[in-house]
Amino acid sequence: MAHRDLIVDQFTRQAVPFSTAPGIRDEAALTLLVDAAGAGPDDTVLDVACGPGLVVCAFARVVRRATGIDVTPAMLARARALAAEQGLGNVAWDIGDVTRLPYADASFSIVVSRFAFHHFLDPRAVLAEMKRVCAPGGRVAVVDTDASADPVKAAEFNRMEKLRDPSHVRAMPLTELRGLFPQVGLPAPRGTGYRLEGELEALLGRSFPLPGDADKIREIFAASLGDDRLGIPMAREDARIRYAYPVAVLVADR
Repeated sequence: MAHRDLIVDQFTRQAVPFSTAPGIRDEAALTLLVDAAGAGPDDTVLDVACGPGLVVCAFARVVRRATGIDVTPAMLARARALAAEQGLGNVAWDIGDVTRLPYADASFSIVVSRFAFHHFLDPRAVLAEMKRVCAPGGRVAVVDTDASADPVKAAEFNRMEKLRDPSHVRAMPLTELRGLFPQVGLPAPRGTGYRLEGELEALLGRSFPLPGDADKIREIFAASLGDDRLGIPMAREDARIRYAYPVAVLVADR
């Protein structure tokens, strides 16, 4: 199956459970991104790989206009429904390939992407497109999982994530993610972060691994409680395993 087809397959099935997950909907995390991007009433925003529209709607409450683009029709249907629920009329939704954004140069003052870079085969190319459609004086922001700086732990984390979601490509360590910005001609980004916390069975409940892979994931998490093989904070609470994915929030001036 082609990678684009994997993404559409996974996120068609994940559209409802992903968009309703507490950590994804977390208002404090959304506000952190809006504030970090310096959003104001004169801004126009593009969210690249916008998924269910949570980021677009968070920005739309602050900016003049916000647009989301995604490759999965089911996700855009959720996004339209969310905007309607919130009574937001200053939003737009496009379906398309984020490696070739269908917008003119300098079309937006803020261009963002949240929890998508680990799905891209060529994240540098996507960031270059984000820079292209961002106007001079604007901001480019990327939010994504921060993999361990230990390459062995990062590799195990990515192996686990690929089992959980076959459309996953690779979460990068913070230094590598930051390093993409100068590669496309952007200055070094400002950075902050937070922890995306959750519980393993709830995570598996909104994922669609291949048959048998959920048990492999449980084994990996259980082992990581003892040896930190995933390189992420976790703890056992009674019969449950709780985790905290480190998340990087990076913003560069255009």
